Amino acid sequence: MKFKTQFQALVATLALTGSALYAQTVEVKDAWVRSTVQGQKATGAFMKLSAKDGAKLVGGASPVAGAVEVHEMKMEGDVMKMRAVPALDLPAGKTVELKSGGYHVMLLDLKTTLKKDSTVPLTLLFKDGKGVESKVDLQVPVSTTAPGGHGAGMAEHGHGMKH
Repeated sequence: MKFKTQFQALVATLALTGSALYAQTVEVKDAWVRSTVQGQKATGAFMKLSAKDGAKLVGGASPVAGAVEVHEMKMEGDVMKMRAVPALDLPAGKTVELKSGGYHVMLLDLKTTLKKDSTVPLTLLFKDGKGVESKVDLQVPVSTTAPGGHGAGMAEHGHGMKH
């Protein structure tokens, strides 16, 4: 019986180590969520992502939002358009910046106002080249501008933009 318990503990440790090792290969830096006003139902989360071995950001979750999606903003003619994308490639060893006016994470159907200087729990979901999923759990600061004061673009997300 003792051997079975030790074996189960070893298998559990290996399983946890495997997912933890993969999660650690995706580094998240300078993450922040744009603050909202009363009644606002969506906002963006921005950050820098680096994947040691390459990966894809495929989604996320947060208890403050009904849905978390990866979005892209780009100019089509003279109109800025935003759309959800199924995945965002994170090439091996390169930093991909999620920022206003480009790729970002959308928190939709917000359940509460996100106040400046608070934090928001956010889980990011990744897939590696073999399709193995992993997640990174974060506590993301809420702000009106990016860390270091480099806020650009979307003061009120959704204003004048087509989805």
